[in-house]
Amino acid sequence: MTAEVMAANDTHWDPALSKLIASLKEAESLSNDQEIDFLQTLLESKELNALVNVHSKVAKVGRDDRLAPILSTSGMIMCEVLEQLSQQCHLNEDCREAFHLLQKPHLQSLLYAHDAIAQKDFYPHLPDLPIEMDEDEETIKIVQLVKSNEPLGATIKTDEESGKIIIARIMHGGAADRSGLIHVGDEVIEVNGINVEGKTPGDVLSILQNSEGTITFKLVPSDGRGAQRESKVRVRAHFDYNPEVDPYIPCKEAGLAFQRGDILHIVSQDDSYWWQARRESERTARAGLIPSRALQERRILHERTQRDVADGESKKGSCTSICTTPPGSPRLRSSSSTSSCRQPKTKKIMYDLTENDDFDRELIATYEEVAKLYPRPGIYRPVVLIGAPGVGRNELRRRLIARDPEKYRSPVPYTTRPMRTGEVAGREYIFVSREKMDADIEAGKFIEHGEYKGHLYGTSAESVKSIVNAGCVCLLSPHYQAIKALRTVQLKPFLVHIKPPEFDELKKTRTEARAKSTFDESNARGFTDEEFTDMVKSSVRIDFLYGHFFDDEILNADLVTAFEKLVNIVQRVENEPLWAPSSWVQ
Repeated sequence: MTAEVMAANDTHWDPALSKLIASLKEAESLSNDQEIDFLQTLLESKELNALVNVHSKVAKVGRDDRLAPILSTSGMIMCEVLEQLSQQCHLNEDCREAFHLLQKPHLQSLLYAHDAIAQKDFYPHLPDLPIEMDEDEETIKIVQLVKSNEPLGATIKTDEESGKIIIARIMHGGAADRSGLIHVGDEVIEVNGINVEGKTPGDVLSILQNSEGTITFKLVPSDGRGAQRESKVRVRAHFDYNPEVDPYIPCKEAGLAFQRGDILHIVSQDDSYWWQARRESERTARAGLIPSRALQERRILHERTQRDVADGESKKGSCTSICTTPPGSPRLRSSSSTSSCRQPKTKKIMYDLTENDDFDRELIATYEEVAKLYPRPGIYRPVVLIGAPGVGRNELRRRLIARDPEKYRSPVPYTTRPMRTGEVAGREYIFVSREKMDADIEAGKFIEHGEYKGHLYGTSAESVKSIVNAGCVCLLSPHYQAIKALRTVQLKPFLVHIKPPEFDELKKTRTEARAKSTFDESNARGFTDEEFTDMVKSSVRIDFLYGHFFDDEILNADLVTAFEKLVNIVQRVENEPLWAPSSWVQ
């Protein structure tokens, strides 16, 4: 079919493609009919013509004043509006309707597509045209920056092959980045008229530090001078970092300090070892250097190897030296304050008392990619209270349920142990046979389960699901080893660590409140000093192994104050968009 016939039969064919097809027969560069037939088939395809048609209409937007976009950041504005609406949704119905409408994936995708077109992200990015010059001639650019209290925002290094001083890194948001005149790979010739040939990066730094007013750079431009594009990745840090004590960071002044739990905006991952990031709360600040995931994982593995070697050496010594390992050691087990090696007393839990620290340490906690998880009307995230035995998490859960039994509920656990006097089936426990529970566990019907004194205990997934589907807030207070089993995309739980105060305050507050020991099933006595010590040590251990998983924490020194904070946390989970693993938001 000729191009003329094709165009006559279907007015949707692109005119430019039709002309190309018509000229194929006249092309002398094509050596055989097979090549012509292939190109003709390609140019006549409906898919290619549809793509060209769409591209032509999109490109026309920039040339037609009637269709010009008003702004190119509608997606960002939408997120800001959602933030504001989340705080006003309780005021009127219009706010709630707008809040839920803006969360619709189709509307969000439309806004993001609008921004991509407005920013012309669909255009190809072509390399700069080479500048014709004599072979011996070298392009030089002179850049002047006004020195202030703000760092330059660039790092330099000595090129291993040439020995020249070059720009190694441009920090996003810094003075050098904002100028748009200095790029990675540029060779530094002079600084304030001082030739830097043969000098070290430290010498150049000294020149900059001793300079006042305007700083003038004479640079040889690098081959690649593309503009830096910020990534949109947000992560939650799972460790503390202080660049001042890091001997390996390229430039301590360029480092970004952060604490575990901070939300970081990773603006560049170009370097394999050092990422650029800024705190999410400081959106306009200059980015700083942080160790990359690969570098931090390597460090953690090295530290674990060193500790394992030290543990192996300590095991050759006396029994006392093992038991007095400082809190926080990966192999530490809760122990009494004495130097004996007996196992501590523990309350009844839904897990085997034989705990595997090595299993808990398999995950190397560095960074976790996160995104804002917005609340959904009538569907609440389960709230999980985690803490050391005896710390009071079950009492906090009971008080919250008593505050509003229709809204806050806990699933009834399953067990294979016999029913005791005074118990009612379905109230304290759902009593089932060992065979039935084993079969249900094998079928994956329990979100968490364990064994104590030969009897199985567990929480069924269906019981949690039924509470959530009923429009209620599901409250859980499992053993801390259940964290990894509960923290799934299906449940999307909000984890709260209930922590005890220091030993002296813990003993004082529990004694004044005449608290009964939860380590004694009869609840006929108060806590012992040994149990208080175990509680504090166990909390430290939970924080060491699982602290990076928690979304919030409550210090349970005063029960009234702790309960007030729990109520505030639950209200935030119900009404506010909160950071969660990005896989939960997909």
